[in-house]
Amino acid sequence: MIEFFFDCSSPWTYLAFHNIQPLAAELGVPIRWRPVLVGGIFNAVNPSVYAMRENPVPPKRDYMLKDLQDWAREADLRIVFPPRVFPVNSVKAMRACIVLDPQGKLVPFATEVFEAYFGRDEDISQDAVLGQICARANVDAAALFAAIGQSAVKEQLKANTDEVMRRGGFGSPTIFVNGDDMYFGNDRLPLVRAALQRALAR
Repeated sequence: MIEFFFDCSSPWTYLAFHNIQPLAAELGVPIRWRPVLVGGIFNAVNPSVYAMRENPVPPKRDYMLKDLQDWAREADLRIVFPPRVFPVNSVKAMRACIVLDPQGKLVPFATEVFEAYFGRDEDISQDAVLGQICARANVDAAALFAAIGQSAVKEQLKANTDEVMRRGGFGSPTIFVNGDDMYFGNDRLPLVRAALQRALAR
């Protein structure tokens, strides 16, 4: 089994979210989607991310943007680093993913969230934008907005975030194969494939 801990505010997560689905389908392995708040992870165990944002190394920053576009081209995705709102408050979108997972609507909704933020530079923290995303994903917006305010949904998102940190995660996406074999980032998917193939061979 694949566990995919993710936050829609990360472009690298968009790549991995897109790329892991055909990989899992090819190998016949289910994905358990685990929404988290990556800001909470950074605050607790990886504050160096904030220091890097405040004092970037220009050549490294420029290469990162090139690298992102190289990976996006390989995945046949259009990713524009959001010029207006970054980082974005993704809490409502991630609570929505918690609500929609049991309904089988997490993947289409999250896909629309990623496309809105990294394709059209829309502020996914805004209710109006989330309402438009709901329309595209065939989700009842009124019911969703009511549900994301429930304490059980908030607690589940926090529990997922706490869990990935307890298991050694420090960002998004964090991927586990068969419970304890951890991988971080889109560029580790070839290693995820190899781990799954080894597990299937056994």
